[in-house]
Amino acid sequence: MRGWLIVNSFVDSEKFFEIYDLIREQALSRDIEMEIKRTDQLMCSVQSDFKDLDLPDFSVFWDKDILLARRLEEAGVRLFNSASSIENCDNKALTCLFLKKAGIPFPTTFFSPKAFSGTGIKSLDFLDAVEKSLDYPMVIKEAFGSFGQQVHLAKDRAAAEEIIADIGARPFLLQEFIEESSGHDIRVNVVGGKVISSMLRFNPSDFRSNITNGGSMKRYEVDEEQEAIAIKASEALGLDFSGVDVLFGEKGPLVCEVNSNPHFKSSLDCTGINMAEHIIEHIIFELKK
Repeated sequence: MRGWLIVNSFVDSEKFFEIYDLIREQALSRDIEMEIKRTDQLMCSVQSDFKDLDLPDFSVFWDKDILLARRLEEAGVRLFNSASSIENCDNKALTCLFLKKAGIPFPTTFFSPKAFSGTGIKSLDFLDAVEKSLDYPMVIKEAFGSFGQQVHLAKDRAAAEEIIADIGARPFLLQEFIEESSGHDIRVNVVGGKVISSMLRFNPSDFRSNITNGGSMKRYEVDEEQEAIAIKASEALGLDFSGVDVLFGEKGPLVCEVNSNPHFKSSLDCTGINMAEHIIEHIIFELKK
């Protein structure tokens, strides 16, 4: 069996390389030939359909290049995760639509009105409608972003206006701030419809709990409700594997975000469970069906 691990051409970070090595090592341990391919190594015309390449049996697609993913699928390559599931996670607004359709609870959310780079947002009257449902502080997050870097907490109207001005024409969400979960949440790793590991992330100095932003972690056993909501969210988005961020809500758990290519090195360090092993086992199982 041959596989490609497709990675971004321009990401130059040790924490990404660690993930790549973990996945490749697990594949090799199961006698799977796994070659790392940068996206720029797969350049060819749309018309060529990759006919000049010796395509693999499958690919672990560890990037968000949706167009490339779709083209590979059309050429017959089975992707883990699929192009559509990656797209639905990458765009946080789309994630919310799929969660709503599946009846999965998440914070009350508004989408920003469509804006264009040439015109920008000339009026903030839409905030009046948002403020009728959401109190301050409220969370304002860009629709595209990673590691909590595009997520902000607006303490009042003036702060919200400043954040929105900085975001400009990029799409964003306005969300209910879940005070019960401020500075802490649960990262739940799901593979093949099963929870394989989970950890509590916490940061007493920030409302965001991301490890990259200075958060800490410790082992955490999810209860039945938390486990069920994580599995359901992963399935609703069509994911083979995922990292689901679950908040502590007053009336029960809420899904915050769903990650199609979770950086599971922190979970490995915390729990000792290697998500890469489960991903490879899942791929073998799916391809033998």
